[in-house]
Parts: sequence; C-alpha cells; structure tokens
Amino acid sequence: MEERDPELVERARDGDALAFKELVERHGETVFRAAVRVTGNREAAEDVVQEAFLKAYRQLHRFDRRARFGTWLYRIAMNCAIDQIRKEKRRAKSAPVAHVPSLEPIASASPGPERLARSAEIGAAVREVLDELSPRERAAFVLRHYQGCSIAEIAEILGLRTNACKSTIFRAVQKLRVALRPLVEETS
Repeated sequence: MEERDPELVERARDGDALAFKELVERHGETVFRAAVRVTGNREAAEDVVQEAFLKAYRQLHRFDRRARFGTWLYRIAMNCAIDQIRKEKRRAKSAPVAHVPSLEPIASASPGPERLARSAEIGAAVREVLDELSPRERAAFVLRHYQGCSIAEIAEILGLRTNACKSTIFRAVQKLRVALRPLVEETS
C-alpha cells in the first residue's frame, strides 16, 4: 500500500484531487479504527478523521518525502484525537453528563449468554480504564495494542523519544492491569 503513496502525494501536491481522494481511500479506514479506539466513540472519530485529512491536505506541502505518508497521517490524526479527548473532558467538567464511550464489543463468533455478559462486563471495565488514561497514554496504548504499530512508529506518530514511548505504553498497561485484576481473579 505504501509504495504508491509517494506518487499520489506528488500528484496531490500538484493539484490532482483524485490522487488525494485515493490517499483518503487507502488510509481512511485504518485511521478511523484508531480514532474510534482513542476517542471512544464513532461520532468523535469521524470528526477526528475529517479534521486529520483536512489538515493533511492543507499541509501536504510540508510533508517530508523521506517519511512514510501513513505515519505522517497517523501523527496528525492522533494529535486531532488527543485534542478531541481534551475538549470532551473540558465539556464534561462544565456540563456533567453520563458519557459511556462505545468500543467494539469483545466477544467470540458464537458466545453463550454467560460469556456475553462477561464480555460486556470486561468491555465496560476496559472502556472505563481507557477513559481514565491521559490522552497520550490512550493513544499510545491503542496504536500498540489495537493497531499493531511498532514502538518506533508510535514514537514518531506521537512525537516522543523511544524510551518515553515505551514508558507511556507501560504506564497504560499497568493501569489496565490494576483495574482489571479483580475481573481476572473472579474468572480464575
């Protein structure tokens, strides 16, 4: 997928709207999935993706040709997602409303009622803990454990040094472990 991106970027820089449209089609779904995981809801993720592609289009002239377009776009999208989370937290403080972000449920292809109930309980706990992570921890965790990005990619996307990136992911995992320990012990 990435091998054709430099050509498309060059064409888009020269004003070819179809080339940029192809970049959107190539990267839109993966950026959206990451945005859903980071923001916790589909509507916010749609806003993040739209804002990210708009910023990318406006800043295409600043894209460094030696970098991968997908990584550059992820960085823009994750910054937009972090900003979105911060806005939502400010709004929540000024107008307290029950907010339960929706992540895709964790369940097998044909679970029984007991397993469905357990999955819902675990999913709710994970969403709750993800919501309590700092925006940077949440983004790093999602990129690593849901999107499968390497530490180096995450560090580049979030603008962190490698060790800081590792520490951020480690803190997020530790917080999840502590919060989910009672559920794990119940199952054992």
